[in-house]
Amino acid sequence: MKILITGATGLIGSELVSLLLQNGIAVHYLTTSKSKIKSQLNYQGFYWNPSQGMIDENALMGVDAVIHLAGASIAKRWTDSYKTEILESRILATNTLFKAIKENPNQIKQIVSASGTAIYPDSASVIYSENNAATDDNFLSNVVVKWEESVDKFQLLHLKVCKLRTGVVFAKNGGALQEMIKPIRFGVGSSFGDGNQISSWIHLQDLAAMYLFAVQNSWEGTYNAVAPFPVSNSDLTRSIAQKLHRPLWLPAIPKFVMKFILGDMHELLFNNKKISAQKAIDGGFRFQFPTVEKALQEILP
Repeated sequence: MKILITGATGLIGSELVSLLLQNGIAVHYLTTSKSKIKSQLNYQGFYWNPSQGMIDENALMGVDAVIHLAGASIAKRWTDSYKTEILESRILATNTLFKAIKENPNQIKQIVSASGTAIYPDSASVIYSENNAATDDNFLSNVVVKWEESVDKFQLLHLKVCKLRTGVVFAKNGGALQEMIKPIRFGVGSSFGDGNQISSWIHLQDLAAMYLFAVQNSWEGTYNAVAPFPVSNSDLTRSIAQKLHRPLWLPAIPKFVMKFILGDMHELLFNNKKISAQKAIDGGFRFQFPTVEKALQEILP
């Protein structure tokens, strides 16, 4: 099997590439940096520039499935210009990929695309499954809606389309959790707001494994890529502090303070969404890190 990956050098992509190679799966990857193009056994890079609609069509040769991760990070301050980049990086990359697959003979059967749980509205009571059609009326939710619409077009090419709506990714090297850990490690950690907001998260290793599982089992449709047991902000903060043997003595940080510091990006800290992983479980996927406690054992040994 050979898989084409976009966004292969990012946090998720790097973990996924390692997992694929371990399983004897050849990898083609697209990169916007010519200096990152490598040519190794079962690992071949190709140049593309989605903003200009450019792509090395040789990347499609022999590929059975595409895993589409490309998109500008949301973990940067959301200026008006960067908001445009967040959206356009996803749509232009998807459109460039679509055009290449449409116009070049290939044997690609499936595309598995990243998506986001930001599509769901905040709620203290609803447990969101993939069947829930409600969407939030904010910037990030609108990005996800347009992103998924662009990915759905691949159905016109008779590809199986799978979208993994990803929660907050917990990882040992990088990602949102490490930003939470830093102040706690130095004894100045605190929960945000009332601390009751629920975070639906997933360990990086489980997320990479889910992408591979989705390809191996020809998943179609939308799946929530979240661990089975979401956690409140206060419980997560307390668990990290206990694992690091650090005190939590500061009062909770009010929402208006984080809005002043981060601007619109503060929404990421105050999302309140309980999201179900049942469809993935029913589809046969098994989580290695179903609970925060297990995740933190691996991340903070």
